[in-house]
Amino acid sequence: MKETSESLSFKRLKWNCRRGMLELDLLLEPFLDEVFLTLEDEDKARFYSLIECEDQDLFLWFMQKEVPQDTDLARIVDIIVTRVQPASH
Repeated sequence: MKETSESLSFKRLKWNCRRGMLELDLLLEPFLDEVFLTLEDEDKARFYSLIECEDQDLFLWFMQKEVPQDTDLARIVDIIVTRVQPASH
């Protein structure tokens, strides 16, 4: 059975979401599995850019201690935090 380039790309992206830092894994992997394929193409591209960032930066952004200077990265971080983190009451 031949895999499409899209399925190979998704597998590669899934592998890149495994960061080795639990806090990041708990956000990135569920987001990829549950939300990524429903995103607009522009937001998918933002996610690919986000995955290239350093773990330390991702951690600060997802813990909302800092905001990415790049507006595209800030948008995808906001989407991930909003869609994956349970609402706090």
